[in-house]
Amino acid sequence: MMIIISDRAISFFEFILRSPGIRALAFFPFILIPSSTKVDKVLINHEKIHLRQQLELLVIPFYAWYLAAYYTKGYYNVCFEKEAYANENDLNYLRKRKMFAFINYIK
Repeated sequence: MMIIISDRAISFFEFILRSPGIRALAFFPFILIPSSTKVDKVLINHEKIHLRQQLELLVIPFYAWYLAAYYTKGYYNVCFEKEAYANENDLNYLRKRKMFAFINYIK
């Protein structure tokens, strides 16, 4: 994992996702963050959860699934986001997380 501060990269993803105001984004193996975002352990943990999800689905299928759910259900209804938000405050979550735990958040 490498953290990259890049307003240009974030602007690109805001355009693609039609979603202004992205605070951070996991794009394997990077965590992209705009310069305006205050970086803290909870934010990094949230993005690390996404990196783990990406690895489990071998990266490209993760993006396909994520985008399909994002455009049909909305950001907060994507199972990957539900898992990350539900566990972002538990800084030990990734140590005890079972593989494919995001499946528990599918509705």
